[in-house]
Amino acid sequence: EVQVLVVGAGPTGLTAANLLGRAGIETLVIERNESTVDAPRAVSIDDESLRTMQALGLIEEVTKDLILGYGYHYFSSSGRCFAKVLPSMREYGYPRRSAFRQPLLEATLRDGLGRFENARALFRHTLEAIAQDENGVTAAIRTADGEALEVRADYLAACDGGSSTVRGLLGIAMVGSSFEERWLVLDLVNRKDDLRHTHVHCDHTRPAITLPGPHRTRRWEFLVAPGEPEKEALEPETVRALLRRYGGDEDAEIIRKLVYTFHARVAERWREGRVFLLGDAAHLTPPFAGQGMNTGIRDAHNLAWKLAEAANGRIGPGLLESYEEERRRHAWEMIMLAVRMGRIMHPKGAFRNALLVGAVRLASLAPPVRDYFLEMKFKPKPRLTAGFLIPDGQSRRATLVGRMFPQPRVVAGDGSEVLLDEVTGNGFALLCYGKTPEQAFGSLTQRIWQRLGVRRVCVLPPSRAAPAHDLPGLAVVRDAEGTFASIFKGHEGRIVLLRPDRYVAGTCTADQANDFAAAFEKLAATGKT
Repeated sequence: EVQVLVVGAGPTGLTAANLLGRAGIETLVIERNESTVDAPRAVSIDDESLRTMQALGLIEEVTKDLILGYGYHYFSSSGRCFAKVLPSMREYGYPRRSAFRQPLLEATLRDGLGRFENARALFRHTLEAIAQDENGVTAAIRTADGEALEVRADYLAACDGGSSTVRGLLGIAMVGSSFEERWLVLDLVNRKDDLRHTHVHCDHTRPAITLPGPHRTRRWEFLVAPGEPEKEALEPETVRALLRRYGGDEDAEIIRKLVYTFHARVAERWREGRVFLLGDAAHLTPPFAGQGMNTGIRDAHNLAWKLAEAANGRIGPGLLESYEEERRRHAWEMIMLAVRMGRIMHPKGAFRNALLVGAVRLASLAPPVRDYFLEMKFKPKPRLTAGFLIPDGQSRRATLVGRMFPQPRVVAGDGSEVLLDEVTGNGFALLCYGKTPEQAFGSLTQRIWQRLGVRRVCVLPPSRAAPAHDLPGLAVVRDAEGTFASIFKGHEGRIVLLRPDRYVAGTCTADQANDFAAAFEKLAATGKT
């Protein structure tokens, strides 16, 4: 008997299990394979996912196996670089895009479970059936030795991939598109080139993309021509010729090669009673934006804190209804981003290829447009329009509610410089800027804040020293980078309520404290806005 059963030990399942383990939830992960993957699948991790790795307490272990902060160079069919996307912003504390190796990440997440007595993973355990009642889920599992095992859980998180057994048992269909285009994928090790950035070859005859990897690794992907036999595309002579054509390292060792097609599909529903679909079990994303795995990690962070609160009875069960409500739209936006980037990679014909190159060059002459692409502002922002939120009456464009709060660096009381989440912690937090603790939190003494263990954080401008205090649950820090003034522009004097996943649940002024606390208490009691 456990509180949460996680099916699937990929990045999504292991992220959810670590978050639940850290929250003290009795968690069991089952995986039908012998261990985590040894094949390099996903190769790109973004700033939001790295912020989640920070929440797991594993950011140092993860980043040692990354190439932090790479960009994109776009090449025309003639081989000329016509555009560069080199993001430098660290809005959420980390580079917009970094390179990783999935086997190394999964091993780190798997080993991370060893920190918790209440969380463990069982490999070579296969799910065969599930049954539900109003109090929980019963899972029939077959062990590696063929023994039947029954697990009773309050909730089940299905993180078992695109061919999800759980989704099949529930009879939930996938809707969307499957594409006829086939791509040849190569994974190289011991490469000699020093290319740091992703190179995208927008060639209407044979588009290609190559991405960097840590520890002298590299990924190549080439479009397989219509009518070209798969066997021929995988021939060593074909592979070497393609690498030669685009400047790849022909002498590097190829450890993986396959031909695949991609999908842009979403499950009809992400919940059935006490069972939830996450990651590829809920959505399938084309690879061109590098968002498939990252979207799954967002699912895990969104659902894990809600399962923890629901399992402990601190927030009403309606909280779990917001999972799909909050995640579905953003997941589809990422799928559409990938589809659009795929179209840029593969312009249909020489004329459209030339038109693409000319349009991008013309756009680069306008600084706002150039910066829009340079800083990857075209990537849909993490934003909630409904769910576990307290509307503040401001317009959708103006309000902070529903946005992921940035993560600047702050100077702590001991003089150390840290990222904001290290101060706010992994639970709920009240945050203010430019006010003393008394000014900000003197009226926020209602019981709901103590009941949910809400931390209080005062951020002072860079020029002001943090006063000494010994109040429990309160931190006073100083803005290290001078960014908080711009974050709070138009929201001066407001107190921000952060959720455990760092989205803004609501804001209020000091004189609205009683009404705001009452609204939050009502929201927590039901879990529904």
